[in-house]
Amino acid sequence: MIPRVGLGFDLHPFSSDPARRLVLGGVRLPGPGLEGHSDADVVAHAVADALLGAAGLGDIGSRFPAGDPAYADADSMGLLAEVVAEVRETHEIGNVDVTVVLEAPRLAPHRPAMEGRLSEVVGAPVGVKPKAPEGLGTLGRREGVACFAVAVVAAR
Repeated sequence: MIPRVGLGFDLHPFSSDPARRLVLGGVRLPGPGLEGHSDADVVAHAVADALLGAAGLGDIGSRFPAGDPAYADADSMGLLAEVVAEVRETHEIGNVDVTVVLEAPRLAPHRPAMEGRLSEVVGAPVGVKPKAPEGLGTLGRREGVACFAVAVVAAR
C-alpha cells in the first residue's frame, strides 16, 4: 500500500460570549471559548481536514457548512467521528500529528487527555504538540488558537 498524507489547518478567534466553552481535541479547558458555528474545536477541525485531504475526500467545510443551522453548536468530535467513518470506508489510518499554536491556556497538563480522546475517535495514534507563539502576532496577543494536523492513511 502507498501511504498518502494530508494537511489540515484551522484557526478561530476567542469569543467575547461568556457562555462559550473552550474545547480543544474534545477536552474542555479553562478559559474563554472560541468563536465559531460549531463548538469551534480547532483541533478536531484540523484533524478532520487532514484525514479528508489524505483520503482525497475534500474538506470539512464542504461536509459541514458553517451556514447550515444543523451544525450550530455541533460537537466537533462527533463531526470528526463521521469523517473517520467515511475515510475508513476506503483507507486505513496510520497516525495523525497535531500542533496547536496558542499563548494560553497551557496545554501540557491537558495533552494526555487530548491525545487519548483524539486517538479513541480516530482509531489510530494521535500526538499533540503545543507551541507558544512567544507573543508574536494575533496568536501571541491571545486573540485566538490555530492548529495544524498531518494525517497518514493508506488505501485498502
